[in-house]
Amino acid sequence: MPSPGDVTQLLARVRAKDESASSALFALLYEELRALAAAAMQRGAAGHTLQPTAIVHEAWIKLAAPDALIVHDREHFLALAARAMRQVLVDHARGRAREKRGGDRERVTLDGAVAPTGLSELDVLALEEALERLANYSELKARVVELRFYGGLTLEEIGHVLDLSTRTVDREWRFARAWLAEALGGETGADA
Repeated sequence: MPSPGDVTQLLARVRAKDESASSALFALLYEELRALAAAAMQRGAAGHTLQPTAIVHEAWIKLAAPDALIVHDREHFLALAARAMRQVLVDHARGRAREKRGGDRERVTLDGAVAPTGLSELDVLALEEALERLANYSELKARVVELRFYGGLTLEEIGHVLDLSTRTVDREWRFARAWLAEALGGETGADA
């Protein structure tokens, strides 16, 4: 795992328009990003066609856009990467759903560490729709879910990114998990 100082220095060079810094940052964080993408794919059902490498590369294209990397540290970078990976997964699932005329949606599992209580598997589009509804209720709660599920951030890291105490993040996370379990419970048919 790269040191936070190395990431911070590279991010400063990116902000200073050092053209080599973006490539160096990608190389430094590639394995960590790939591990996050692989974890997201492990939670997915068999038969998905998007690979972790593709998720990382597509997310990087979003992150490498001019002025996209205006962040100051590793946690904030991972928060941006989480959002980019979420967009890649949702765009891919929507494309597949369109190809199949609404059928065969991609399904992902939420492991015990991040799963809303009672849910083991749900589809990406159902999760996205539920997160949009949750964001209408509380943007903060939806952001915590995004950072935890797509970014793999710990509660402490989320607190740093959102400038909140770990206790507050934990409270928001517990509420969001319960809310998602109720919102998605009927859609997934999962009772366990």
